[in-house]
Amino acid sequence: ITGASSGIGHATALEFARKGSRLVLAARRKDVLKDVAEESRKAGAREVLVVATDVTDEHAVKKLADKAVDAYGTIDVWVNNAAVTLFGRFEDTPTEAYRQVIETNLFGYIHGVRAVMPQFRSQGSGTLINVSSVVASAPQPYTSAYVTSKYAINGLAECLRMELSLDKTPGIQICSVMPASIDTPLYKNAANYTNRSIKPLNPVYSPKKVARAIVGNAMYPRRKTVVGAAGKGMSIQHSLTPSLYERFGASFIDRGHFKREFAEKTPGNLFGSLDYIGMTGNFRKNQIKPYQLNAVLGAFVATGVGLAWLLSRKIHHHRT
Repeated sequence: ITGASSGIGHATALEFARKGSRLVLAARRKDVLKDVAEESRKAGAREVLVVATDVTDEHAVKKLADKAVDAYGTIDVWVNNAAVTLFGRFEDTPTEAYRQVIETNLFGYIHGVRAVMPQFRSQGSGTLINVSSVVASAPQPYTSAYVTSKYAINGLAECLRMELSLDKTPGIQICSVMPASIDTPLYKNAANYTNRSIKPLNPVYSPKKVARAIVGNAMYPRRKTVVGAAGKGMSIQHSLTPSLYERFGASFIDRGHFKREFAEKTPGNLFGSLDYIGMTGNFRKNQIKPYQLNAVLGAFVATGVGLAWLLSRKIHHHRT
């Protein structure tokens, strides 16, 4: 599990531990990983190996895979999870910061695939789980570097599945898990060039929900798994009426992703270690109630369905 020191990676380590798994935990900070490893042992993990790894370093990721094989003989599941994010309008975002998001989120995953795929092929089996995001099917303003990386991750997974199909290797599975807003320290560690204080979009889901989806895919692999009803609704809306989604979504996200507080510009943890650690970011307090969410999502999707139907009727009338 890469990015195992906090957030979804931390929760995933504990969820696998409860299944009695052998774990290899990777992230930049070894001291934090050791704490997660101890929690995992107490939760039921049979063995835990900690390997400090910067996923932007391809050689380091290859060493991570080698150490896993040396320790356990095989790699059954590889979870690409390490990620960073950046908030800022495209023109206001420094090139080096933008590039670092792509290096971590996309090339970090590419390095993981290159490291583990030879082992999967030699075994004739294995499951690769890429933690993507719902923004890969329902994009948003201010986070174009993050969105770009997540779209690319989904595209990479689809290409890999096609190549494996040509090779007739049914034992190797490629999965994409796509969370909506998750209560992790990601937002506190984010690079921010907006001068506005960041918060996740409501509703905010527990990282344990994503962890359960990841472990579920390890047991019963699926091509794509969206985590969070809000993400599913936004994806449907974007699919049905993309132009409406872009207009409505831009305004919704502009209001919903920020607090009414000034924030200094910061590169966050793009070029250094985590400032905020732990499984959650404590963002789930005072969020939108479930019944309010259902009403909003229902109206959002129903509007898209209605407009799509009217558009189809208009096209049909024009043709006849």
